[in-house]
Amino acid sequence: MGRAGERDAGTRSDGLTTDEREELARLRRENRRLTEDVEILKRATAFFAKEIR
Repeated sequence: MGRAGERDAGTRSDGLTTDEREELARLRRENRRLTEDVEILKRATAFFAKEIR
């Protein structure tokens, strides 16, 4: 069993388990998508604020 297998089994604590690594990747993707959504909404807000004046 390699180091990753030992971490997954709980016999090592010097890093992320496979599940933690997968969750981190998923959260980073979600964070990137949400950050892009916020930027789009900021631009739309600015656009519509100009249109109203």
